[in-house]
Order: sequence, then structure tokens, then C-alpha cells
Amino acid sequence: MEAPSLGLAPDRRDSATLLALFALGFSCVMTQLALMRELLAAFSGNEMVLGVVLGLWLLLMGTGAWVGGLSARLPDPAAILAFLLTGTAILPPAQIFLARALRNVVFVRGADVGVTETLGGAFVLLLPYCLAAGCALSLGCAILARKEGALGAGRGYVADSAGSLAGGLLFSLVLVRSWDHIAILLWPALLSLAAVAVLNRKLCLPAGGLALALLAAVVFLDPDGLSTRLQYRQQHLVERANSPYGKLLLAQSKGQLDFIENGVPLISTRDDQHLEETVHYALAQRPEARRVLLVSGGISGTAREILKYPVSRVDYVELDPLILELGQKHLPENLADPRIHLFNTDGRLFIKQEAARLLKQARGARRIAGYDIIILDLPAPATAQLNRFYTVEFLAEAKQALAANGVVSFSLGRYENYVSRDLARLLASAQRTVRTSFKNTLAIPGSRVFFLASDGPLFADIASRLEARQVRTRLVNRHYLDAMLAPDRMADLARAVAEPAAINRDFSPILYFYHLRHWMSQFNLRFGPLQAVLLLALSFYLVRLRRSALVLFASGFAASALELVLLLAFQVLCGSVYHQVGLIVTVFMLGLAAGAWWINRAARLHSDPPPKAQPAQRLCLLAVAIAGYALCLPLILPGLGRLGAAAMALLAIKTAIAALTFVLAALVGIQFPLANQIEAASPAGLSRLYTADFVGASLGALLACTLLIPLLGIPGVCLLTAALNALAAGAMCVTSRSASH
Repeated sequence: MEAPSLGLAPDRRDSATLLALFALGFSCVMTQLALMRELLAAFSGNEMVLGVVLGLWLLLMGTGAWVGGLSARLPDPAAILAFLLTGTAILPPAQIFLARALRNVVFVRGADVGVTETLGGAFVLLLPYCLAAGCALSLGCAILARKEGALGAGRGYVADSAGSLAGGLLFSLVLVRSWDHIAILLWPALLSLAAVAVLNRKLCLPAGGLALALLAAVVFLDPDGLSTRLQYRQQHLVERANSPYGKLLLAQSKGQLDFIENGVPLISTRDDQHLEETVHYALAQRPEARRVLLVSGGISGTAREILKYPVSRVDYVELDPLILELGQKHLPENLADPRIHLFNTDGRLFIKQEAARLLKQARGARRIAGYDIIILDLPAPATAQLNRFYTVEFLAEAKQALAANGVVSFSLGRYENYVSRDLARLLASAQRTVRTSFKNTLAIPGSRVFFLASDGPLFADIASRLEARQVRTRLVNRHYLDAMLAPDRMADLARAVAEPAAINRDFSPILYFYHLRHWMSQFNLRFGPLQAVLLLALSFYLVRLRRSALVLFASGFAASALELVLLLAFQVLCGSVYHQVGLIVTVFMLGLAAGAWWINRAARLHSDPPPKAQPAQRLCLLAVAIAGYALCLPLILPGLGRLGAAAMALLAIKTAIAALTFVLAALVGIQFPLANQIEAASPAGLSRLYTADFVGASLGALLACTLLIPLLGIPGVCLLTAALNALAAGAMCVTSRSASH
């Protein structure tokens, strides 16, 4: 049955559907990025939350795609597509507003939200949009397939991928620098409503009126400001601004200023305990230090506190330029001293380049002036990005950037007179990791557990050393230190760090898994009937999958898992430079679109339909290629790490990772049009393929970032991905042989 013309010529009707799918891809990627940042802020901001949100997004999109296959059988699918596009225009700004306004109504203000609550909250919030978007994607491709078969569905896939590419570029490189999320989501809303008007001329007036209403609401009602004030109604918001790294708020309460980024408190003034412990535990070891490197935290007063010692230079490195900008504006006294030098870059990249510079000096027999002390004032390793500062490789780089007998200091966890088993494993892993690079270590049970590492001597009698130098402190004095460093506390901590635990490495980031386990231990989580039912449902689904859909399930898993591997490798080797990481994601989208476009073009050049077995054979070969790619990846990435930190070496590493990303995405992008040919581009077949792809990608995203990468490391994840795609290839190969006889 032909789709109703809606007053459009057939060619124009196809163009309108392609525009709708382009707008849908544009909307999906921008909504996903905005909602993930918002939900990360609402639910504790760790890797588990990221995995849950991304996994749910893909799973619900897959469910929507399955519903789209049913919708394509209705009399007027084009009208349904217009209705769904209208929903994708209206829903995202409303979801952002509700996520902020209801966070502290549904959940306890200031308290951590557990995994179960995160799962439930994210599910309710994502459900409407993801169902509508997934259904529209499957439905749009089905409409195109009615005229051109698999070629039409492939064109729809290319249009959606091109829209995702455009949306990702606009979001990451332009809008996120200064626009708030609600204002950003106005762009895809206007494009979607324009596509609705093109799809159905009768809807031009309603779509135009709705577009004007959305525009007026954003311009005149300030929904971003209103929703933020509702979220932080008990605090006075001094300033709010957006940077590429997130939404930064400066809130005031009882004379204290709090810097909050993506919902996570970063820095607070009047926090004497944090400030003085961070500085004096380290500086007391080398009170004669001349050069100090401080990574993050300087605007709270940490950099100024270091100047109580006779240092000649403090290099303060901060990743987010907005933090430095607001710090200089509202706390100028903390950064005003000429001995404090500011650097806006990634802390790990800065240390890596400093280590390379010192090594070059040593080879040239020139004078070496490393840092006497390096202080890491960073959050706990709740994400793979933060975990980079607690690995064997980083500590080796930090050691090279130190002067002889220099000291590295960082802190983990919270010590409240008891070390739980999960916290002990976290601390023991950090201790074992530090000892791979430094001869001496000292763990101090302050408000947090501080680790000091050096090849020179370390001293636990902090109070005597501060008194000898006549360093004035407000809190960290002899009385405080006698209580904190009491023999029973020191002995308890010594027992904890002696527990067996794995060493934390760049490509086997076990420490952030231990941190997640410690965080999750606060909540009553167990494997129960619901989890068992879900596991059985997944097993039943996989067993019943057709072979072409199984290949797409495996490639969806590979796309998510291996893209995360490449992003982790990029951050480790090149530093967390946000715009460049955004470009890696954009290169992936470009590869998807290029792969689908190429295979569609090849099909168009051959007007005769291919033999029935040919697409199955090609699909089998592609699955084998992805398996081979996954096996090669853990051999290539460590080799890139040996290129060094010089400018040309970093450029070569970035180019190589971008090329690897493009190749992976192109292989995945080629598969969908081929699978369409096997399924004869029927609505049910299209929805089945999209659902399998989304479910595989959902599992890949959820498992890789929360479990597989930290537990198995990058080699293990790549091996598992290769095995899954090899099994799918084997099943497809059997099918293609059957079809050829």
C-alpha cells in the first residue's frame, strides 16, 4: 500500500521523509547529549549513572523502533510520522525542566540517589522521547522502503546518520560553549517542526504557531533560570554559566560560596578542613619546597595556602576555563599573588609534557628544575576520566616531573573511624599502584585518606614539622592532628591498605570499579526476581533473533563498547580536551553515514537485485572484519602510547585514533543496508533490525563503562567483542550457505 500523498508529488514526498529523518537524527543526538549531562548532574555524577542513562536510552529507542514496525501497517504512516516529530520537538525542553524542578521533590535534597532510584527516575524521564524517536526512525525508513525497497531504507539510515553528525558538531563545537540546555534544544525543535510542515501542508500553521510559542517561552520566560532556581531553592544563585564541560553554578549559603558543576559540588569556600589538609600534609614533608604544582582546586584558597611556605612558584592547572574565570571574578584574592601561575589545560597532559621536557633536558646535560611537590586536589575516581590520575602510568609520569625526592599527594574516600571492606579494597589498590613508582608511601587518615609518595623520606609527625616552621593554621594544628593521627586510626588504615587488591592501570582501570562498588555499598542492592526475569527475557530474545538481526546486535555491542575504548584511549594518551573528544564522537557519526552511503551507492549502481545469498555472505564477512578489528585494537593502542608527548607525536596519536574510529563506524554503517536487503526492507524486518542494533548498543554501553573495562581491561573487552561478532558471523555463514543451496 502506498503512503498517502498528503498533496505532495512522489519525489517530493520522499524528500520530505528524508528531511524528517535528518531532523530526527539531529534531534536525537542533541537531546541525548543534553539529557545525559542533566541526569548525570541529578544522580550523583558517576560512571554507573552514565552507563544506566546511556543503556536505557538505547534500549528504549530499540523498543520504539519495534513499535514503529507495527505503526507502519496503519493506513496513514506519514501522518503518524508528523505526529511523532511534533512530540520529539516538544518533549526535550520539558524533560530538562522536569529533571531539575522535581529532583529535590522526588528524592531527598542533598542525598545520593541509589542505582535503583536512578534506574527508575531515568526510565520515566527518557521513556516518552525515546519511544517517539525510535518509532519515528523505524517508521520513516519503512515509508521510504515501500517505493525503493532496501535502497530506500538505506537512504533513510544515511539521512538519520547525517542529521546526527550535524547535531553533534553543532552541539559540541558551537552551542555548548555558552548556551544552556533548554535553549540548545530549541534548535532541533524548530527543525523538527519545519519537517512536520513539509511533510503535511495542512500542519504548516499549527507547526509554525508551536515554533513561535517555544521561541517566545525560551526568550521571555527564561525556563533555564526558573528551573535552576527551583532546583536550588534553598541557596542564593550568584551566577550560572555554561562551558564545554558542563553547567557551572556559583551558589551562596550562609556566607559560603559553592562551585557546583553538573550538580556535583567541586569547591567550597570556608572549608578549612579540606583546604589545610590538602596543603599541609604534603608541604610538611618538604617545607623548603620552591616549586609546587597544584592540579585543580586552587580557587578555593589552596594555591594561596601554599604560599605560607617559602615557595617561589605555584603552577595551578585547571581544565575548565569557566572555573578560572569565575574564580578570578568572585575570589580574586585567592589567585592574585604573582607567584601563582594559571594554566588552562588537562592536568595529566600538562604533567606528561613537563616530564617529557625534563627528560629532554637530562639527555642534553642541562639543568633540571622539576617540581618539589605535586598536589592533586581532584574528586575521587568515579569516572574513567578521573581514574587517569590514579594509574601506574600517570604516577610514573608524575615522578619524572618531580625533582629528586619530590612528593606526590592525593586523597581518596572518607575516613570515619571505620574502614569497610569495599573502602579497604579501594585504598589497597591505590597503595599498590603508588608503590610501583615510589619507594616510600604514607597513608594519613584525615577527613579523607591522603596518600603521600616519594623516593625520599616521609614523616607522619605533621604537627612537629609545622610548629618547627612556625606555619600558622586555623584547624590543622597539634590538637587536631593528635586526634586524626591517633595510633589506633593509623593501625586501622595500615591494615586496610595491606588488603589484596589489583593494581590500577590506564587500560585496566580497576580503581574506578572499586570506587563504584564502594559507592553502591551504601545502598541495599542484590540480585532479585526482577533481575532474573530481565536476564531470562534477554536470553529468550537473543535465542529467537534472526541471523541478520543477531549480526546487528553484535555490531551494535561492538560500536558502543569499542567507541568507549577509543574514547578512553584518547583521554589517556592525549588528555581530556573536550572539543577534541567531541570530534572523535563526530568522526564516529561521520563513519556511520559514510559506510551506509557507500553501500547504498554501490547498490544503486547495480540495478539488478543481487543473488539472495550475496548480502548474507557480505554481512558475514563484515562481522568477521569487526571481530578482527577488535582483536587488533589492544595491540595498536599501547603502541601509540610509546610515541611520546611531543606536539607531532600527539598529532599522530589523535589522527590514528580518529582513523580507527572512522573505520569502526564505517564497518557498522555498512551492515544495516545489507541486512535490509536480507529482510526485504519490510516494516517488520526494519523494526526488528533497528531493535537488535539498539539493544546490542545498549548492552555494550552499559556493561563496558561500568563493568567490562574496569574488570577485564581493554584487551578483555576487545576479546569479548571479537568473540561475539565471530559467533554472529558463524551463524550468518550457516544461513548464507543454506540460502545458496
